[in-house]
Amino acid sequence: MKKIAILLLGLILVLAGCGSKNNSDSGNKADKTVKVGTTSSEVPTWNLIKQIAKKKGINVQIVKFDDYVQPNLALDNGEIDINAFQTVVYFDDFVKQRNLKLSAIGTTNIWPMGIYSKKVKKVSEIKDGSQIVIPKDPTNLGRALLLLQKAGLITVKKGFNGSGGLENIASNPKHLKISTVEAGQTPRALDDAVASVINCDMAINAGLNPSKDPIFRENASNKAYVNIIAAQTKDKDDKTLQEIVKIYHSKEVTDFIKKHYKGAAVPVIKPVSYLKDYKQN
Repeated sequence: MKKIAILLLGLILVLAGCGSKNNSDSGNKADKTVKVGTTSSEVPTWNLIKQIAKKKGINVQIVKFDDYVQPNLALDNGEIDINAFQTVVYFDDFVKQRNLKLSAIGTTNIWPMGIYSKKVKKVSEIKDGSQIVIPKDPTNLGRALLLLQKAGLITVKKGFNGSGGLENIASNPKHLKISTVEAGQTPRALDDAVASVINCDMAINAGLNPSKDPIFRENASNKAYVNIIAAQTKDKDDKTLQEIVKIYHSKEVTDFIKKHYKGAAVPVIKPVSYLKDYKQN
């Protein structure tokens, strides 16, 4: 009798295992729980997405990060299912440098970078020899250099594509002392430097208003700076993850972003294929 019971139990476990595998192979997350890694400034949006997703039977868990490195590493090793915090140009560079099997699966917003200062109110007031602080990672550094060029403070070398270091500065007529720090430290530099180039989300985290406080600001038209939702490449077509992208692009979420961030974040409701030619933008 015991042998029969053991055999029946074994058969049940085998069948259960087969059932789980079939569910997973259907291109949909079996338990419909999605862990999303994001930064503090984007949590309000994801709290709304969490509420909407719950009505669709999807459990969204939000994991907060304070830098631009750990969210991709956590995604690559499976600690989270998706992340949403980075521009497509930063993502592509990061994935290439570290040989990660990650893919962009959806667009979110553009968060315009700005030049901030506690010491001057206009770019024209920045004097010869002033210290300017910018982010140190290659893509945000390059982005900052292009912003300083648009502001008329420097020029960059011909053909510069926005990825690289200070060696890409062609001319610096005001002899600015440009130094680099981690992106999360750029707001703190305002106490010492004349100006600091700060990513939008880092500015929000520091209590700054990205719509009103910059003395100079990017426009929101460059595809390279569109933020994306990323997943492991093997999961890029997962139906549950694609449903999250669809929710992000819903009118309810888009209206919330416009109202809550007041121009600090500009929604981009486009398929990820929209970004394929961003390097030509």
